[in-house]
Amino acid sequence: MLFPGAVKTKLPNTGTTIFTIMSALAKEHGAINLSQGFPDFNVDPKLISLVHENMLAGHNQYAPMPGIPALRDVLAQKLESCYGTKIDSEKEITITAGGTQALYTAIAATIREGDEVIVFEPAYDSYVPAIRLHGGIPVQLQLAAPDFQIDWSQVKKAVTAKTRMIIINTPHNPTGMVMTGKDMQQLEKIVHNRDIFILSDEVYEHVIFDGLSHHSVLSYPKLAERSFVVFSFGKTVHATGWKTGYCVAPENLMAEFRRIHQYMVFAVNTPLQYALASYLAEPSTYQNIPAFYQRKRDLICQLLSKSKFDILPCFGSYFLLLDYSNISDEKDTVFAERITREHGVATIPVSVFCKNPPKDMRLIRVCFAKEDQTLAAAAEKLVAINN
Repeated sequence: MLFPGAVKTKLPNTGTTIFTIMSALAKEHGAINLSQGFPDFNVDPKLISLVHENMLAGHNQYAPMPGIPALRDVLAQKLESCYGTKIDSEKEITITAGGTQALYTAIAATIREGDEVIVFEPAYDSYVPAIRLHGGIPVQLQLAAPDFQIDWSQVKKAVTAKTRMIIINTPHNPTGMVMTGKDMQQLEKIVHNRDIFILSDEVYEHVIFDGLSHHSVLSYPKLAERSFVVFSFGKTVHATGWKTGYCVAPENLMAEFRRIHQYMVFAVNTPLQYALASYLAEPSTYQNIPAFYQRKRDLICQLLSKSKFDILPCFGSYFLLLDYSNISDEKDTVFAERITREHGVATIPVSVFCKNPPKDMRLIRVCFAKEDQTLAAAAEKLVAINN
């Protein structure tokens, strides 16, 4: 006899992600897909060759649980060069199966029943489900358009005796906001003498524009001592499908992180780690990224300048927000689905990143990590939208 019971979901308000929905809709209607955040151009052939070489060299079995030492050593050197902080590669870096796994593991390691976690919205959609799965209570603070800067007085009011973690994301997905040194100083003041962890999502660390600097929490010792900092190779080497990233944290926090990590994935793709260790030893592989993506940001902005969309500021990440208030008063989910079907461009409605989006929010997100011809073709279609 089959077991007759039904599964009681742990995430009753969670369905299929908007990325899956919009990508499927794009495929169904043959639309240009600017929704899901992935490049449509090739990975550097040199890196592909390095992966192949390491496969042929026999690096195809389990890697050490924290990651191969050569890669962690290169990363420690990179982090010191970029952020002026010394990292113990043996005890403070763990290679993960993508940035999302690192985020989930950090939350799993620290959040208990009833703990409150402050989240800034619009927010990457994995944060809140991970918090809820571990009994935590998300405290969602809405950032205001058009600049989406954090209101630290609002944060201060939101902190309670139950606050266990604050999640930050800079450069920010989906808004393109970049946190400043003053933001980091405000965060320091709020967590001072409080038992609060910081989870800092910095996967777009090198996708930053207009001469701005990425302010990592690693550059601020009082923050670094309580932080899990998450990075992504997928964003750095244009290979999101490889699902490889890493987490940096002080030894005491990393020890707990690894307790969870070892039972989630244990080890991460071995030949990729060896290849990345060789590839990232040359700093130009990541130093050239800001200029590469700024050119694409400037191109899409120029191509859309004659459209009826208002283009919001974008200082980092490879996403651009478009305000369609001059075109329609439809709800953003309805508008995004309609222009996919009728105009052949798939985007993401920004309200899906929020618990309580403003009623007048008329924003869609486009990904500009695309070939120039893809951006030109998509922009032509978007410029043609009048209603």
